[in-house]
Amino acid sequence: MKGQEKLVQETLSQPDEIRRSRSDPNVYLFYQLQRPKRWLCAIIRKLNGDGFLITTYPTDAIKEGEILWQK
Repeated sequence: MKGQEKLVQETLSQPDEIRRSRSDPNVYLFYQLQRPKRWLCAIIRKLNGDGFLITTYPTDAIKEGEILWQK
């Protein structure tokens, strides 16, 4: 995602959906629709009251997990 920092920031600040990871309750997946059936996923972890970005990637499927918020 080199050179896509602004897009990642938009995904975190204006997501279309936020889910909690099924395998780790401190991991959150932020999704933003980029084009039909293609999303950008930004994954963050909350640790000791702070959050940090783990990774980002384009995807054609939203992972399972508890839906916390939808646009």
